Amino acid sequence: MRVSYSPGYYAPIPHEHIFPMRKFEGLYRYVLEQDLISDSDIIAPSMVDMANLLSVHTPRYANGIMTGNLESKELRRLGLPWSRKLAIRSRLAVQGTINAALMALQDGIAGNLAGGTHHAMADHGEGFCVFNDVAVAIKVLQQTMWARKILVIDCDVHQGNGTAEILKENENVFTFSIHGEKNYPFKKPPSSLDIGMPDGTLDSHYLDTLGDALDDIFNDFEPDLVFYLGGIDPLESDHFGRLSLTLNGLYNRDRIVIKKVISEDIPLVLLLSGGYGPTLKDTVQAHALMYKAALELWK
Repeated sequence: MRVSYSPGYYAPIPHEHIFPMRKFEGLYRYVLEQDLISDSDIIAPSMVDMANLLSVHTPRYANGIMTGNLESKELRRLGLPWSRKLAIRSRLAVQGTINAALMALQDGIAGNLAGGTHHAMADHGEGFCVFNDVAVAIKVLQQTMWARKILVIDCDVHQGNGTAEILKENENVFTFSIHGEKNYPFKKPPSSLDIGMPDGTLDSHYLDTLGDALDDIFNDFEPDLVFYLGGIDPLESDHFGRLSLTLNGLYNRDRIVIKKVISEDIPLVLLLSGGYGPTLKDTVQAHALMYKAALELWK
C-alpha cells in the first residue's frame, strides 16, 4: 500500500501545545517498524501548487499563511503559531492527499500519513486545520476529470464543518460526518448526512449506527472515490472526544468502513484527521489501527 509522507510534515510548535505535531513522524516510524508499510511504498509529496490551493482558498488567506501576514485573531482561531515551516508543512500535506487520491485510483487503496484537516474554511483556518486538503483534492480531481462522484466519510469526533461548507454546492460530492453532537464546532454547517452522537456513546451503538448509515449511503450514491477521515478522537481516553469508544471499538470502526468500501470495489483514500491521546505513543498506535485494518482487509 502506497502512502504519502514527508519529514516536512513536522513544524516546530511550543512543547506544551496540545496538538501532537510529532505524531506524523511517529506514525511513519511505527508503520515501518510493524511492517504495515514498506519503505519503498513511502512517496514524498512536493508542496501543492498555489493554483490548486486557490481553487478552494481565497488569495488573501492562502497568501497570508505563506507570508505570515495574518491578524492575531486569525491565529487564535487557527490555534497554531505561525511559522514558515508551518506554511510549508501545510502545503506538503495537501499535496500528500492529492497524491494519495491518485495512487488510490491506480492501486485501489492508498493513504496520507497526515491530512483530514476538515475544519479549514475557504477564507480562514480553525481547529488546528490550516488548509482543507480534502476539498482541494476533490477540486483537483474533478477539474482534471480523474474522478467525478466522490464520497467523504468523516469519522473524526468533530463535525467536518469546513468540508461541508466548501463543498455544499457540489452536487457530485456526498459528505458524511458522524461526530459528537455536543462537541466542537458549535456551529455545524450541514453535511449531506450528519449523525450526532451523544456524550459517552459506547462501541456497540456507535458501530451499529455507522454500519446502517454506510448501507444507506451506498444504496443511494455511487462514488468513483472515497476519502476516509479516520480520526481517533472518539476514543474514551481522548482529551477532547467526549465519546467512549475502546481501542477495539475504534479498530472495528475502521474495519467496517474499509470493508464496506472494498466490497463496493471503490478506490479508498485513508487520512488521519484528529486525535489527542494521553501520550504521543498512544496517539500513534491508535492512528496505526487504520493501516492495520486496511492491510488485513486488502490482502
